[in-house]
Amino acid sequence: MKLASLFSGGKDSTYALYLAKKFSHEIACIITMDSQNKDSYMFHTPVDNVGYLAARMQLPLIKFSTQGKKEKELVDLKKAIKLAIKKYEIEGVVTGAVASTYQASRMQKICNELDIYCFNPLWQKNQIALLNELIKNNFKFKIVKVAADGLNNSWINKILDKKSIIELIKLSQRYKFSVTGEGGEIETEIIDCPLFKKDKPVERTLFRDTTSTESSAILKYFL
Repeated sequence: MKLASLFSGGKDSTYALYLAKKFSHEIACIITMDSQNKDSYMFHTPVDNVGYLAARMQLPLIKFSTQGKKEKELVDLKKAIKLAIKKYEIEGVVTGAVASTYQASRMQKICNELDIYCFNPLWQKNQIALLNELIKNNFKFKIVKVAADGLNNSWINKILDKKSIIELIKLSQRYKFSVTGEGGEIETEIIDCPLFKKDKPVERTLFRDTTSTESSAILKYFL
């Protein structure tokens, strides 16, 4: 099935994309929502490096700007998916939702309205097992943002490996936060993974759509 992958550059969305390909789905493009609200209920922030990461995977990128207002940002997400349907004839989307019912239910609602498939390969996965799977499958990632008791700035830019994951698990159990950051306790960024190509990426802008005063889309392709 031809899918678009919702992509933030973090560990979960990247691993979901990886699993979609393992399930023999074709990834036609990736969609990134660039939220101006750092406390967005739906979207990971920041997403400054998604262009480079998309280039490393040699996948087209639809980067769609949104003010990030609660619920209204879902209208922008729907516009971005419609653009992917128009440009790439996608039949569904991949999400990296793990435990957030808020995110999963709203994504499913949008997909139902557009009559497309919603693939959630990480949904309800054991969070500790998920972190260990990432390491086992050669995903290298770092923490770029923390927002939880027990996590200080020493975690910023820390690359998560077996040792640091054990430490993170202990802190999550002590301070009662999601070890994968489902509530925004941590945000991560992929550094390396099996999806990355060895060729040097070149990023090019195909077109820029700024027809809306509240949102805009940039479609990019990579050689």
